[in-house]
Amino acid sequence: MRIGELSRKSGFSKDTIRFYEKKGLIRLEDRTRNRFAFKDYPESVLRRLCAIRQIKEYGFTLQETLGIITLMEEGVMQPERGIRYVQRKIARIDETIRQLVATRTKLASIVSEDAAGRCVIGDIMEGCL
Repeated sequence: MRIGELSRKSGFSKDTIRFYEKKGLIRLEDRTRNRFAFKDYPESVLRRLCAIRQIKEYGFTLQETLGIITLMEEGVMQPERGIRYVQRKIARIDETIRQLVATRTKLASIVSEDAAGRCVIGDIMEGCL
């Protein structure tokens, strides 16, 4: 199938499909061009795009998604390994949440100090200029 049909069937834009191809998430053999020099995408690419969409819905980055798909294709993604992969992702999310809460606390203190008539942002700017 050509990229337009693949785009319609997968729900990904043509640009996204090309981007995924450049990043290695989609791999095509050299002989995928038809006699008119258009790329012919096999059904396996559509299935892979479906997998990419589902994995991304769980918050995995494209790099993590590529890692998961590679492990699955190599047949080495046993359940225990998958659980560890997810546990590491949860730990990274927890760390991000901790950092965001700390940043929010700092920003909230600026708002309360500004509300008390003291412009903390102004003080920061004066100290730096």
